[in-house]
This record gives sequence, C-alpha cells and structure tokens, in this order.
Amino acid sequence: MRKEYRTISEVVGPLMLVKDVEGVKYDELVEIEQADGTIRRGRVLEINGDKAMVQLFEGSQGLRISDSKARFLGHSIELDVAPDMLGRVFDGMGKPKDGGPALIAEKHLDINGTAMNPAARDYPSEFIQTGISAIDGLNTLVRGQKLPVFSGSGLPHANLAAQIARQARVLGSDEKFAVVFAAVGITFEEADFFINDFRQTGAIERTVTFINLANDPAIERISTPRMAITAAEYLAYDLGMQVLVIITDITNYAEALREVSAARKEVPGRRGYPGYMYTDLATMYERAGRIRGNKGSITMIPILSMPEDDVTHPIPDLTGYITEGQIILSRELYRKGLTPPINVLPSLSRLKDKGIGKGKTREDHADTMNQLFSAYSRGKDAKELAVILGDAALSDTDKLYAKFADEFEARYVSQGYYTNRSIEETLDLGWELLRILPKSELKRIKDVYIEKYYKEA
Repeated sequence: MRKEYRTISEVVGPLMLVKDVEGVKYDELVEIEQADGTIRRGRVLEINGDKAMVQLFEGSQGLRISDSKARFLGHSIELDVAPDMLGRVFDGMGKPKDGGPALIAEKHLDINGTAMNPAARDYPSEFIQTGISAIDGLNTLVRGQKLPVFSGSGLPHANLAAQIARQARVLGSDEKFAVVFAAVGITFEEADFFINDFRQTGAIERTVTFINLANDPAIERISTPRMAITAAEYLAYDLGMQVLVIITDITNYAEALREVSAARKEVPGRRGYPGYMYTDLATMYERAGRIRGNKGSITMIPILSMPEDDVTHPIPDLTGYITEGQIILSRELYRKGLTPPINVLPSLSRLKDKGIGKGKTREDHADTMNQLFSAYSRGKDAKELAVILGDAALSDTDKLYAKFADEFEARYVSQGYYTNRSIEETLDLGWELLRILPKSELKRIKDVYIEKYYKEA
C-alpha cells in the first residue's frame, strides 16, 4: 500500500518539504495530487529524520500545499523499454512525444543504472565509421569509447551531431547497430531540425530519440541523459546491439545541476557548479563501454558548448578527465567556411591506435595519419611565417607544405554535412594530398606503403 501524506510544509522553487514520513528512500519517485485531481511528479532528494526533501519535475507554480497530498511510490525513476522503441521519439522523462502509442514495456529499468564492474570491462578495439574524414582518418572512434565534442556557442555542433547519428555504422554485415540520441535543453527549432533530418534520411528507423526542450523543467534535464543511457544499456546488453549514444548539450545538463544545487543552498564549487559535478558526470560517462562475454557495446559522444570558448571551464575540463580524448570545433575554421570546422591538431582520440590497422581499417592507416598530422602542422607554421616575413622567406619545400595545409583544410576537413566517406575513401584522399609533397618528405611512412600507395599523379 502506497502511503499518502498531507504534511507538505513548504515549497521553495522546485523543492518541497514533506514532514512526518517513514520508510521513504533516497531517489524515490513521488506523486503530488492536488484537490482538482491533477498530479505532479518529483523525486526524493534528501531525507533527514522524518523529513523528506522532494524535487519537483514540473516546478511549483500554482501548487497549493494546503490541499495537496504526497504519495511515495517505492521506486526511483524508471524507463519502459522494448525492442520497438527504435524509431520512436520520447520526451526527457521517457514518455512518447511523436504521437504514437505508448510502449508495451518488456522491462522497467531504473535510469540510474548500476556501475559497471571495472574487472568485467573489455578493452575497446573495433573501429566505428562516422563517414567524417577528420574523425575516421585522424581521431578514430573505437567501439566502447567515450569521445566528446568540444564546441563553442554558435558553432554548428548540431549539424555535426545529426551527421554522426545519420552516417555512423560498424563494419561487418552481422552487426546490429543503433543510435540513441538525447537532446538536452535545446530550442524547438533545433528539435525540429533533428527529427526532420532523421525522418528524411531514414536514420530514425535505427534511432531512439529523447528530446528535452529549453522550456521544459530544469529537473527533467538531469533525467534525460540517464534515460538515453538506460535505453542504450537495454539495446546493447539485452539485445546484443552496437549502440552509439550522442548527447547534446552537456553544458545545459550542468547548468540544470547548478540550478538545483543553488536551490538546495549547497556550498558552490568552481564557478558556482556543485563540488560533486565530476562524480555526477562520471556516473553517466562511465556507463559506456564493453562487457566481457557480451556481444553488445555502448560508445558515447557527449557534445558540449564551452562557455566563452574556454577549454579550461569546469565542464570541458572535468569531461576531459573522464573521457578518452576530444574532438574540438574551431571558430577560426568556421569563419573560413569549413564544414565541419574540426580542428584536428588539438583534437585527440586516445584509443585510436586500438581501432585501426590491418583487418580493422587498412594497413597504412597509422602511418598516413601520423604523416598527415605532421605535414598539416608544418604547413600551418609555414603559413604563419609567410604572414610575418612574406612568401619570399619560404623555401620551395615550405611553400609545398603551405599548399598542402590549404588543400588539406579545403578537401580533407571540409567535406560538408551530407558527404559520407568510407574509410577507404578517406585514406585514399590522404594519399592524394600527400602527393603534393616529394617522397623524401614522407619520413613517417614505411617504404612498403609508399611503394604500394604513393602513385604519381
């Protein structure tokens, strides 16, 4: 029997205090029924003796505590999961948002999940193809990896997120692949863009989409990423699928965390964010990976916009500690008109070496990747030197490197949002660009690969 209490004593913002409770647990779901029968939902944030602090999902506006009663449900927030959730659009609390019927649940899963035993983790080692050369060729995504995208305000991370969701696939015909896409605190226009893009390209058939709008309650933002990861765990570990989770924008999630922390009058940490933000982000990110003996995997791409393009801001800073690298979008490249404006030099995938090579991508991948990085870096240096001292100061070789840098940005990095390149096309394009340089400059590539792939134009 669910206990009901008419002992709501005060409401402050999204927080409500219920007195004289017993047997109530942390994170338990609560229903608040008003005199007219309308119901609001919340969860237990804190228990102190016989007092329970409840966090409301819909906010407290218009709530009359004198004639409301609180009902504790005995379980935390759960997500209904079933195989036919693929192709559906849900709101931030897991309710259908696409006008379709309610899901006939196969399971009800706690969205907080359980921590993955580190000893049971399998090492990420298989390649995932995104169709984007700057990622596949130079900062390769590996199955089970957490690879965030660091963007800035106004940069086209939404287009990049949609492109990855649309194009990503695992190589191998017997692999079942799915995308779980969570949009946190976005505008209606952005939500419309994502859903229409997925529908028009057919990508929605293999995608589970969770949409939390900017005008939805801040509390819902804290649940949305966990809803997505819970759906991914079901698809990966129960149905044996390879799942890619894309969450945009983690910054909106962190702002909601700060808002709730301030309402609870907690002592703030760096820039007003709660001191436990590192732990909180880790409880989400660390749910990605592979489990030994299980066919499925979860790969995660969290996208976050860095306030003031500051990579040392607490959100990207803490994310960088927990994840295995970062893809960085550049405002300078964006102004030049490059799409997507991925700055490959400071970008990094710490696991790229594990997912490339013979049998995974191609034998020459590692060598060409190192050579492209080196040549692009030297080409940028040469261009900077020319700005200061003029072209006359450059040697003939430096001029070739400067030309290489321009061609690399225009053809390799800037491929547009609707060009889907296979890994072979990306590697062949890399060789095409390296032919700008004389053979003697290719010092990072084994002679056997130069003989095989460096064909004179």
